[in-house]
Amino acid sequence: MRIVFAGTPEFAVPSLRALVEAGHEVAGVITREDAPLGRKRVLTPSPVAVAAEELGIPVLRANRLDDAATEWVAALAPELGVIVAYGGLVREPLLSLPSHGWINLHFSELPRWRGAAPVQRALEAGEQTLGVTVFRLVAALDAGDVLTRDAREFAPGTSAGAALTTLAEFGTSAVRDAVALLAEQPGAGQPQEGDATYAHKLTREDGKIDLTQPAPTVLARWAGMTPEPGAFALHEEQPIKLLELAPAPTVTDAATDAGTAAAPGSVELVDGRVLLTTGSGGDGSPGVLELQRVQPAGKPAMDAAAWLRGRGGSAVLG
Repeated sequence: MRIVFAGTPEFAVPSLRALVEAGHEVAGVITREDAPLGRKRVLTPSPVAVAAEELGIPVLRANRLDDAATEWVAALAPELGVIVAYGGLVREPLLSLPSHGWINLHFSELPRWRGAAPVQRALEAGEQTLGVTVFRLVAALDAGDVLTRDAREFAPGTSAGAALTTLAEFGTSAVRDAVALLAEQPGAGQPQEGDATYAHKLTREDGKIDLTQPAPTVLARWAGMTPEPGAFALHEEQPIKLLELAPAPTVTDAATDAGTAAAPGSVELVDGRVLLTTGSGGDGSPGVLELQRVQPAGKPAMDAAAWLRGRGGSAVLG
């Protein structure tokens, strides 16, 4: 099938490559404009732009799918548009331009978690079953008929970044199957069923972790906010990023004693591990998580143990 592909970040790249490997003719790729990255703010092409150029596919850099983008796509005469995390809306007349319309790979089991941050909000809510859905684009947000879907389980404490990387590879089968289905049945698709929820766009303040909450709630919030916008707490009124946080795999007597005596937010070095006390759970006992890596304000990332040793082996986060 002759396809135009729209996508921007790294986790859109596997779908682009999968379509090419499946023998489809990807006639053009739309991605967002080069963006300044790093401390030197060097203009850098998107991962999808880099992949498309490696594959020898024409690229249009555009932050909006406007009249110029529509004319560019029209000249390609695609049968199908495929979009994966492009970062912009497809509106008429572009929406109806390909003869088979547009399909979207969305990282949730629609209609749950429509919107900008489905994986992040699902993890924040404590969900461990994460899905992918390929659906037809329509004017309403993430509301079109479903073509293919799949799901898998993730361990507690899996970050949104790690989950998205896995789902990006996992979702390529759903994309390939959806394209094959449309080639055989151009009218295929089933209406979405169930109650819709909305995955609001993340802000920096979403990354602030309330350490008075029980350990599973703290870990879920951390997972949803990592790596972006970044989970953080306050230490001596300055933000400290919590780069790596995990369930305490085994709780020694020393750890139990430390957690029982400590207030939420207390950080102690116990048996060579940095233990973070959280609020109490259903049984009334404090929770304990393992803090593995941090980034204090204005400093590079470092092992949590090294940071804590510089503070005498204990600290309090708020």
